Amino acid sequence: MTEKTIDSGDLQARYNSTIEKDSKYVMQSYGRQPLVLSKGKGAVVQDIYGKEYIDCVAGIAVNNVGHCHPTVVKAIQKQAEKLIHVSNLYYTEIQAELAETLASITGMERVFFCNSGAESVEAAMKLARVATGKSAFVAAEHSFHGRTIGALSVTHKSMYRDPFTPPVSSKTAFVPYSDADAIRKEISEDTAAVILEPIQGEGGVNIPDPGYLKEVREICDETGALLIFDEVQTGFGRTGTWFCKEQFGVEPDIMSMAKAIGGGFPMGAIAARSGLSFERGQHASTFGGGPLACAAALASIQAIKEEKLLERSKEMGAYFMKKLSGMKRDDVVEVRGKGLMIGVEIKYPCGKFVDFAREHGVLVNCTSDSVLRLVPPLVITKDQIDAVVDVLEQA
Repeated sequence: MTEKTIDSGDLQARYNSTIEKDSKYVMQSYGRQPLVLSKGKGAVVQDIYGKEYIDCVAGIAVNNVGHCHPTVVKAIQKQAEKLIHVSNLYYTEIQAELAETLASITGMERVFFCNSGAESVEAAMKLARVATGKSAFVAAEHSFHGRTIGALSVTHKSMYRDPFTPPVSSKTAFVPYSDADAIRKEISEDTAAVILEPIQGEGGVNIPDPGYLKEVREICDETGALLIFDEVQTGFGRTGTWFCKEQFGVEPDIMSMAKAIGGGFPMGAIAARSGLSFERGQHASTFGGGPLACAAALASIQAIKEEKLLERSKEMGAYFMKKLSGMKRDDVVEVRGKGLMIGVEIKYPCGKFVDFAREHGVLVNCTSDSVLRLVPPLVITKDQIDAVVDVLEQA
């Protein structure tokens, strides 16, 4: 029996049962929308009633190659028949292959595998501390680097930090984003690293001045502090290049990655330049770089290359921003972004846009209270973009 032939009452019962079970058994830490999703393909997802939505959230910049990309699905299926997990007590061919691939596309020397963005930030912070022998960090206002205790130490927003103070690293100086002089003033003899998002995602899709990251690189070189780029959200084609650092011509010492690395499968990693590496026993992850995750990541990277999704991200991003800028609305402050990482700043909290869009078949996300964050799969089409803009224009 297909979902189309199921009685509407049965579907409603399934919906109610899902909500009730979640409410009863899941810790209520998420502000979920009233939507039970069941499947997805490309840039479209479907709820249990069969209604389709153009997905401009993409798992929060995760599904860059689209939902259930056939290359990724087949790779996971094939690997699952051979080896699912063995831990890092042993070598696997597929992990070594992915490490080589990531070194190639990042331009860095070595990688460490973990399972999420917050874990990758934690790993970057640990590596910076152990490599420098120092313990302080400089981070940006409106930054978001994760919700684990260590990552919270360099995450700015008080609503995330305050319930869990004191942080692991109490020696973090927060400075205005895109202000290199402020960084210069805050770096001390105990600064292990400066950590920055090349484009701030959760903070409102904030793009720095063109010369900002280069100047920060120079400051770090002068003072001996390391430079960490958090490319968890901006990586793997999201901004039109493999990593956003390429667009600013700046190389960090350490770079964190996650979200889109596995084509939807959970994974994280850091990459580091020559001379920076954990020594034996300094860090570990039971599941990091597992066979299934590595298979998904290699397949996702293959799809990005074969389908020229870096170029597509640039093209569709430029088209999307042009359409958004042409909306006949007087409440839009600014449309900004790179590639398919786009923010539409509204004059007031934009929750009503999220609700209206969902009701009309489009999924969008509101961040920093008044910024619509649009991070669709890189496979989104012009027709789908047109449909999204039409809905947002009516909201």
